[in-house]
Amino acid sequence: MIQIMLAAPRSGSGKTTVACALLRLLRRRGMEPCAFKCGPDYIDPMFHRAALGVESHNLDLFLSDEARVRACYARACQGHGAAVVEGVMGYYDGLGGTSDRASAWHVADTLDLPVVLVLEPKGESLTLAAELRGLCAFRQNSHIIGVILNRCTPKLCDMLAPALERESGTAVLGCLPPLETARFDSRHLGLCMAQEIEGLDARLDTLADALEQHLDWSRFLRLCAREMPENLPEKSTLKHKKIRVAVADDKAFNFTYTETLETLRDCGVETVPFSPLADVELPSQSSGLYLPGGYPELYAKALSANENMRKSIAAAVRGGMPTVAECGGFLYLGEALCDKNGEMFPMAGVLPGRAANAGHLVRFGYETLCAEADSLLFRAGECFPAHEFHHWESTDCGNGLCVRKNGRVWRCGYVSDTLYAAFPHLYFAGRPELAERFAAAARRYGEEHGIM
Repeated sequence: MIQIMLAAPRSGSGKTTVACALLRLLRRRGMEPCAFKCGPDYIDPMFHRAALGVESHNLDLFLSDEARVRACYARACQGHGAAVVEGVMGYYDGLGGTSDRASAWHVADTLDLPVVLVLEPKGESLTLAAELRGLCAFRQNSHIIGVILNRCTPKLCDMLAPALERESGTAVLGCLPPLETARFDSRHLGLCMAQEIEGLDARLDTLADALEQHLDWSRFLRLCAREMPENLPEKSTLKHKKIRVAVADDKAFNFTYTETLETLRDCGVETVPFSPLADVELPSQSSGLYLPGGYPELYAKALSANENMRKSIAAAVRGGMPTVAECGGFLYLGEALCDKNGEMFPMAGVLPGRAANAGHLVRFGYETLCAEADSLLFRAGECFPAHEFHHWESTDCGNGLCVRKNGRVWRCGYVSDTLYAAFPHLYFAGRPELAERFAAAARRYGEEHGIM
């Protein structure tokens, strides 16, 4: 099996572009690849899915422990001939920017993956070799086995490759030339979503064509060949009555981890997608509701105009349907939401608070949630890892949970026996008891309302 991590010295080096080119190329060559993303990222996996037509998975060593990351990786690799893991930020950048914990290197070390660095020779030539040597020597086992030069002409690659290999001892496997017609645009939370990019499929083919022409394929295969991971997770033997949980899934709400949905399904949940933008009511026979994050601020007018759906969701939440609402889903449950032009629109009105653009990232990064009382997902005294990533802020973020991060403490969220609504994103695959509790509550709701 071909296994590889694509990493880089810094953000903005083009990891996602090279990853998509490689995934499409591997698929084209009949290797049925699967894809992964390091860290708490929703957008890059959308591009992986667009390149492959199958789900991409996240590997996160803050939200999960090493054993669960190994199990997730092994489970997702089964039936595939290649696995491509896209790194996060700079290769060694982990918690707080001063630790390698939860970095791309930490994931590569945990999974023993060969790493190919994506380097952009912009404004430097031989100095690139010094940078590469430093990256290779920074940890006793860097796992770095090669380099792909991004946004680099073939002529420049041919000139640089001998010196880079001589000075660093690392293979230059090829290059991806500058391709303006295949560029991915960005916005305030990173790249635009894959489904928003016009002609994305043709752009991905263009990238694959270019990489195929300028990648040393035989050398790549030789350096990245590994045995299929063996530490498969045990399949659950628990028998559950199936319950339906409605999962918001459209242009406004799509920041959902594949592994979170898989963990819910392991608990006997049938996840039923619906659109708060287009549908008029929740799916029939639903016993639970999951409102993930996304870009509701970009669709505030349309979400508000769908009054029937707002009323359907409000009635379900007020009626005690177990509900998890993260970030954008939390904003949807509030009184009103301001769009990107500054116009305010009514939302579901289940919770207090009006949300608008703060003009900057708010409480960005990993954090720890601590519960002081029992609720839908948490038990008194428990702490769980989470993360935040948003530019919109609410006038009322709630105070149901205690949040700790880098010595700072604050409160957030609305929690009850049937509700988790807050900015922090949770990762059910890392703490499966969250999914089990959500599923159990939905099962009780279904029994009480004659849905089972």
